[in-house]
Amino acid sequence: MTDSPRQGSLFVVFLTVFIDLLGFGIVLPLLPIYATTFATDSAGWTIALLMSSYSIMQFIFAPFWGRLSDRVGRRPILIVGLLGSVIFYGLFALATIQTSLLLLFVSRIGAGIAGATISTAHAYIADVTTLENRTKGMALIGAAFGLGFTFGPLFGALALLGPPGELSPLPGYAASGLSALALLSAIFVLPESLTEKKVPQLRSWMLYRSSASALAIPSIGLLLLTSFVCVVAFGSFESVLSLLLKTEDGFALDLREVLFCFAYIGFMLALIQGGIVRQLSKRMSEIALAGSGVFIMILGLLLLSLSQIQGSFAILLIALAVCVAGFAFITPSLNALISRRSDPAQQGVVLGLAQSISSLARIVGPLVGIPLFFGNVLWPMFAGIGMLAIGFLLLRIAAQRGSDFSDGNHSTGEQAAAIAGKE
Repeated sequence: MTDSPRQGSLFVVFLTVFIDLLGFGIVLPLLPIYATTFATDSAGWTIALLMSSYSIMQFIFAPFWGRLSDRVGRRPILIVGLLGSVIFYGLFALATIQTSLLLLFVSRIGAGIAGATISTAHAYIADVTTLENRTKGMALIGAAFGLGFTFGPLFGALALLGPPGELSPLPGYAASGLSALALLSAIFVLPESLTEKKVPQLRSWMLYRSSASALAIPSIGLLLLTSFVCVVAFGSFESVLSLLLKTEDGFALDLREVLFCFAYIGFMLALIQGGIVRQLSKRMSEIALAGSGVFIMILGLLLLSLSQIQGSFAILLIALAVCVAGFAFITPSLNALISRRSDPAQQGVVLGLAQSISSLARIVGPLVGIPLFFGNVLWPMFAGIGMLAIGFLLLRIAAQRGSDFSDGNHSTGEQAAAIAGKE
């Protein structure tokens, strides 16, 4: 393991994740525009599917990319992912020019496949950081998430520069151009992080066999379930936020104001994960950080409900910052904990599985949040609080059932691998 990784290496990994979330951040607030420009159905199911297609692809392909990176290395997979981002964000711009719903779906599906390499970025961080610095490294990835959500809506605002009633292709061109820069950096700057001895010598690389081995490690399944529940709670909040901000039942903001609110959320996420979490990770355990994050996010959802009841925009801004702060504590801590408790030779497949679970949660989140919102604007917040309470209980159980990886205390995983037919 490299204790002092080159700054260029971490920067390119940081940029890779930033580009991934940049595209997601561009699309998410612009979905109401697509609903009118591409003449989608009034019930919104086409937009819901468009929104989910990206996460569906990540759910399917994240374990595949992670497992493949365990065999061929992290660098080739990251390069392939960035090349895909260049192509499919360019296609996003073309879809905008031609107002083609089909091309739009293709671009989002392709971007989801390419963006699923984010699990490999997590594995890269795990390769080049010590156990003590693992949360700090994962928080760097979290900061890239936040910046992606910050600049994504701002690039999305470029769509407003086009003629009235038309979308500008500038957001797609910007995302594609940045992806090209990241690709060049990966080709010329990024070294391989995976040494040959870490690559598992398997007779079969069937994904389900590797996943069975990973899940047999004590507490890994519980931690993945904890992550799923917490991300569903956040995804539910995230999916209804545009509706809450824009509709008459909410705060009735115009589109530009909605985009700026999303940028504010992304900025707070980057600030907290890139600064506060990285500092606290030196003083607090991953369990304590994640547990604190759950309680902070519950407080944020309570404040969000209060802002709606009182119609207070000031309380809304505070609530959004608190919600994001809680989530910023949860995600890097759980990823670091999962990584610490996993066999280094299986970092790719385990973190790929974790990313796949996160993507599945982001598919489920809108399916939970949006129907509840149309029933009552407060219901998604109350549901999120309930899910987070369940997540906290799962986290406490996981804390008592597992420990950091060592050759001697994970024989269960090896036995399960053998049972699965790996050897």
